[in-house]
Amino acid sequence: MLEIFKKTLQKTTQNIRDLLPKSHKKLSKETLEEILIATDMDYELLEMILSPLGSEISRNELEVALFRLFRGESYYDKVQPKTIEEKPCVHLIVGVNGAGKTTTIAKLANLYQKQGKSVILGAGDTFRAAAIEQLKLWGQRLNLPVIASKIGHDPSAVAFDTISSAIAKNIDIALIDTAGRLHNQNNLQQELQKIMRICDKAKSGSPHQKILILDGTQGTSSLEQAKVFSHTLGGIDGVIVTKLDGTSKGGAIFSILHTLRVPILYIGVGERAEDMIAFNEEEYITTLLDSIFEN
Repeated sequence: MLEIFKKTLQKTTQNIRDLLPKSHKKLSKETLEEILIATDMDYELLEMILSPLGSEISRNELEVALFRLFRGESYYDKVQPKTIEEKPCVHLIVGVNGAGKTTTIAKLANLYQKQGKSVILGAGDTFRAAAIEQLKLWGQRLNLPVIASKIGHDPSAVAFDTISSAIAKNIDIALIDTAGRLHNQNNLQQELQKIMRICDKAKSGSPHQKILILDGTQGTSSLEQAKVFSHTLGGIDGVIVTKLDGTSKGGAIFSILHTLRVPILYIGVGERAEDMIAFNEEEYITTLLDSIFEN
């Protein structure tokens, strides 16, 4: 798995090596700031991490500080995915256009199928015909039922029908797509809130998982949209970061986690249904530190 992380973060680590051709046992605080800012780590967060450390920082010191972002002061502070026993377990997938929502839904469906779970898809992005057709195509490839309507129809109705069908067919997981329009359009955020209410009517307590898809190539610039989605949905339960292999902004994951305080669930590493891996904080941090310090 570590090799996959190294390949996924290759552009980020190469950017570090361009700035720091030779690895060191210790680095000055100023040099580390320059390197980590180049990976798109938020400056205020960076200051918070480095300020308690001395003027010369070792690999171990930085490692401890970075792990604290994920784990807090103790194990009990660690941000972890919640466990849900509901059936069907309803996932509402949100994010802006171009983040890769529809493909990520297919990857999640494929993952659950490999775990022996049954899955149904809901084509809730009714504003783009291409999104509906793309999800139908993935349904055919993965041999999954897809609930869809015509373009322009009420996405809340699609969500209701998807959950109702999942209940009737005793399906384990319902994955519901949503339109990925701009996060700052209030009427469209109200629509998401309506979908939430209708989900709860179809099955009390749903959606059980509100998952935000973020485009890794946007780095920390995606944080504002993430905050708006979180506020609109009354919080989110996890983040999936896509396209991380195509950017040098791999350090933005620290900022995403610190800002939202929700787990990074998976990262996308390609276009195929299999091209998604569970996020591993140890391998992520190790990969970055290996490009900065002597092993």
